Amino acid sequence: MRTPRTEKGRLALVLGLAAAVTVFTATVPLLRGWFDLKVYYGTVNAWIHYGGHVYDYRVPGTTYGFTYPPFAALCMLPMAFVGLHTAIALALLFNLAALAAVVRILVGRELGRYGWFGWGLAACALALFEPVRDTFSFGQVNLLLLALVLADAWLLSTGRGRWAGAGVGLAAAVKLTPAVFIALLLLARRWRAAAVATAVAGAATLLAAWAAPDASRFYWTSALWDTTRVGRLDYVSNQSLQGVLARLAAPDDPSRAAWALAVVVVLAVWAWRTHRALRAGDWRAAFALTGLIACLISPITWVHHLVWLLPSFAVLVHARRLRTAAALYAVLCTSVVWLWFNDASGIDGFLGSNTYTWITLGLLLGLPVGQSRSGRLPSSRSASATAAPVPRPTAPASVAASGQSEGSSSSLRGVVVGSAVGPERATPEPSGSSEPTGATRPAASKPQSSSERASS
Repeated sequence: MRTPRTEKGRLALVLGLAAAVTVFTATVPLLRGWFDLKVYYGTVNAWIHYGGHVYDYRVPGTTYGFTYPPFAALCMLPMAFVGLHTAIALALLFNLAALAAVVRILVGRELGRYGWFGWGLAACALALFEPVRDTFSFGQVNLLLLALVLADAWLLSTGRGRWAGAGVGLAAAVKLTPAVFIALLLLARRWRAAAVATAVAGAATLLAAWAAPDASRFYWTSALWDTTRVGRLDYVSNQSLQGVLARLAAPDDPSRAAWALAVVVVLAVWAWRTHRALRAGDWRAAFALTGLIACLISPITWVHHLVWLLPSFAVLVHARRLRTAAALYAVLCTSVVWLWFNDASGIDGFLGSNTYTWITLGLLLGLPVGQSRSGRLPSSRSASATAAPVPRPTAPASVAASGQSEGSSSSLRGVVVGSAVGPERATPEPSGSSEPTGATRPAASKPQSSSERASS
């Protein structure tokens, strides 16, 4: 596919795509009415202004309340001093900033070659991606946590590892799922980063225990182990291994032994494939694989949690698996799992209602690893050497000019053939080588109604 050559043509293409995305978003998937943000807002508002307990609050008309560790409530305290609409506006801004940071870290250098045009196409593509649009519409925190974790990946891959691990630690203190990245740091023998992540998570948890001792005691002794507070395990939005088993066993509870066995198996596959990636110096793939396993082993992985798949898409396009990336992206834009909202029985229900889980498993097994040396994480012994590369003879001006000319006319098809996660090359590649109240509108009658699940 050839992209427009003129600025007017590019502007027309981006505006046309933006219009199509707007129509699709407004008519096909349900908007979630910032349901989860209202849970956060109502919780901290009741806690600060009415003396309520963090885990006692419920959104009016529902059984759903706060499910994160107490440190998350502490981080959300500023919402208690603004109105709900201001909180929604701030959440949108924070999510936009986090998404921009994620894209910048994963493929920003490549998008930068195309200026506003590349960023415009990326924005349209991400707006269609169901996990991203759900994160915005629910007012969720997933993109913020992903940005924190990827910031550590960037620090480590560029040799600036002194404070690496702090992002993972903060993310794990807000929500337990990112704690699996500490295991990655240990597997990679990044002892300092693992220690920093553990210390930051521990310090944040102790701070929350000091600020809200009763809430901390209740969370770690009771709420953490009660999955019914979050929502039904067999709900079709739960695209984890436990969700698959729960839909098979429904209406009975899934076998814990079967789930534990499945978790052990996928963890073994993750350790094997991640070890291969780390041996090849492919830190980008190692982080992507860890995001996949976080989604699989979590008892509940709502669709919006699948923003953790974004690093895997960056790996696919970097390895030139463009058709695979496009096909998986298209499926994850369709909301296809909701077709089995009422009945997930039978072969079609087993295959269709778990579509996103199959995609996550397929990526865990087939994601390219060790494909790029540009994703190499500098070792501690060579960090100083990479910080001061040996000067190279300057190329003739005519050769440099020719390379720039050919690079500027390349197709947008190569927009994501690299990643800002890896260190920059010393020389360019040859050309031709990319809640106090419920929702303010009536409850939706479609199966994706936000009242079906809790904040998670």
